[in-house]
Amino acid sequence: MTATDWLVIIAVLLGIVLYGLYKSRTTKNLEGYFLSNRDLPWYIVLLSIMGTQASAITFLSGPGQAFADGMRFVQYYFGLPLAMVVICITFVPIFNRLKVYTAYEFLEKRFDNKTRTLTSFLFLLQRGLSTGISIYAPSIIVSSLFGWPVFWVNMVMGGLLIIYTVSGGARAVAHTQKIQLLLIFAAMAAAGYMVVHLMPPGVGLTEALHLSGKAGKTAVITSGVTQDGFNWNDRYNIWSGLIGGFFLALSYFGTDHSQVGRYLTAQNNRESRLGLLMNGLVKVPMQFCILLIGVLVFAFYQFAPMPLSFDETLVNDVAASPYRDSLQQLQKQYADVNVQKQAAAQDYVRALQRKESNDTGIVRFQQLTAQSESYRQSFRQLAQKAVDRKGEDANFVFLSFVKNYLPKGLKGLLIAIIFLASWGSIAAALNSLAASTVVDFQQRFGRQSQPVDEYRIAKWYTFAWGAFSVLVAEFAHNLGQSLIETVNILGSLFYGVILGIFLVAFYLKTVKGTATFVAALLVEAFVVALFFKNSIGPLRQLPDISFLWLNAIGAIGVVLLSVLLQVLLQPGALRRKTVTVS
Repeated sequence: MTATDWLVIIAVLLGIVLYGLYKSRTTKNLEGYFLSNRDLPWYIVLLSIMGTQASAITFLSGPGQAFADGMRFVQYYFGLPLAMVVICITFVPIFNRLKVYTAYEFLEKRFDNKTRTLTSFLFLLQRGLSTGISIYAPSIIVSSLFGWPVFWVNMVMGGLLIIYTVSGGARAVAHTQKIQLLLIFAAMAAAGYMVVHLMPPGVGLTEALHLSGKAGKTAVITSGVTQDGFNWNDRYNIWSGLIGGFFLALSYFGTDHSQVGRYLTAQNNRESRLGLLMNGLVKVPMQFCILLIGVLVFAFYQFAPMPLSFDETLVNDVAASPYRDSLQQLQKQYADVNVQKQAAAQDYVRALQRKESNDTGIVRFQQLTAQSESYRQSFRQLAQKAVDRKGEDANFVFLSFVKNYLPKGLKGLLIAIIFLASWGSIAAALNSLAASTVVDFQQRFGRQSQPVDEYRIAKWYTFAWGAFSVLVAEFAHNLGQSLIETVNILGSLFYGVILGIFLVAFYLKTVKGTATFVAALLVEAFVVALFFKNSIGPLRQLPDISFLWLNAIGAIGVVLLSVLLQVLLQPGALRRKTVTVS
């Protein structure tokens, strides 16, 4: 890190904080603090929605996900545009008409107190945990760059974030997110250009993509079908993306208050809908480009020395363990294979440029790539034995490239924008967690307060959720897998059930609160048990199921079971008319 990089980081971060404080001036009541007085235009709503979803995990772990598993992760987002249409038709007008502070207020009007409380609790649980993981993501940057303990980095970064969030509100979050996203898009575009620019002479974008394709990294559409039939445990394919991704996006944008709170700040239905629909159009191309950077980084490392693990701290820990000799032998074997692989990659590119077929060279490159990956897998197993860590390094791939190869100034900008992405998403999450706590719990179970007192209480709850999220971040270091997958898996354990409750509320007017409440509890227990089925004897015989399908199972399960329970609890109820919530 040079003085130029430090100057860029300080200038960018300080500028965003000052801009956020400047924009935080609003009415000192709950509507001002949580909803920016409902006066934002659609383009600010759009950028706020995108900024809330696109955390540091997206830009830090996304390229690493593509590096390890290719472009097929983009299918995860294919259901999102469809979900935006449904939300605009059903969710937005009801939320705006009722002038709710949180999405869960609607459930009390439609059902009862216990259903609202359960749904809000499920939101608080999963969003609080996810926010902790989002705090951990930028912390590993500082830890990796300077070798500082992650524990203290989480404390310091989380503390700065809490100060920034508590002092602002929904208006500060929304307006800072628009600047953050513009900087993020510019910096990521520059990073993509530099990856190609740093390739060896004669290797351009076309050659890099061809080479990555031979390693199986460029397949965007996959069916999930094998010779044994459809693989339900395949995480990313066209069907899990369209169906499971649809239910996940419908729940995330339609019922998760970290997102609902973004478009409740809009001036009216039209502005909310425009923001959501534009998000549906922009999100898939944006994620495609982020993953493409990861594929290009993979191609870059076919010509440059690729480390046995991108987690330098882990390598150092293993080297200091009794397994040091095993590590040195593994590194030597790995280096020899990589030299051969680089030569094979050069041969393939030369043949490609001469438009010659080189099937033997392609097979040789693929064999060496598989052998190289086998050594990396051996290191993961060695790390598990040596220091009891899983050794997955997808979260460190992009960071390692930025640190070792980008020029000064741009390196500082990339590190700054990862912090910006983290701040934007976490600030919105803490704001929504505080909103749900105050509106769904404090106002209903606590003492009645004056608007000024509620404003002060809201800030204290924001602080409390920040402290909780920092605590979660302290345990995230042991997850050992892609952070972007971890967050999505965590959401899938709860989102389906939450969505199912709202679907019943919107479309099954004859189903009452008790049936819905019991159905939600039973289906949530089943979803969690299904995910951890290998630890539960009676469920071990069930086939493995990708986490994306849990969203559909949860939503459909709540709908069907609530209908059945309503029939059992009150025979004939489904044939009687009920009054629609207005």
